[in-house]
Amino acid sequence: MTAADEQQLLLRARQGSHQAFGQLVERHMKRVYNLAFRFVNDHHLAEEVVQDTFMRAYKSLGSFRGDSEFGTWLHRIATNLSINASRNARHTRLVGLERLDFTPSNGNGSAVHEGDVMRSDLINRALTDLPSLQRQVVILRHIEGHSTREVSRILECSEGTVKTHLFRGLKKLRTRLGFLKEEIV
Repeated sequence: MTAADEQQLLLRARQGSHQAFGQLVERHMKRVYNLAFRFVNDHHLAEEVVQDTFMRAYKSLGSFRGDSEFGTWLHRIATNLSINASRNARHTRLVGLERLDFTPSNGNGSAVHEGDVMRSDLINRALTDLPSLQRQVVILRHIEGHSTREVSRILECSEGTVKTHLFRGLKKLRTRLGFLKEEIV
């Protein structure tokens, strides 16, 4: 789907077309879910965040000014809801390692090695241990693939702030996970 097609769907959704909004949801559902899951590390909670994200987006379609892409706007909503859900979840329970359900995909259908799963768990834990803003920036920039400008729009902060927290977060990850580099080589 091209940007023009998405703009057309957005226009129809603003005019009340549930079908058009449904197509927008289908287009962005997977990325919004992946983003939410990376923040909350819980499938059920991530699904709730996704549902809340699209409900809020639907209710706020009239206020979407188009200063950014629709996907960037959705990611901003999802990020904010994920942060809130993560904070609330920490107050009610502690997420243990057994709750982490991140299984790496090697993309070719062959079996995933136990070492790969362990490395993925270590990376996921290291991300979870980063301070909130550093984790958000690393996830949005390097895992979700947003540009620095898009991350600054999603988090509603300056590009300089994004770069600072990205640098600090990546430095902490390199320190914490430096031993993995030796295993890979």
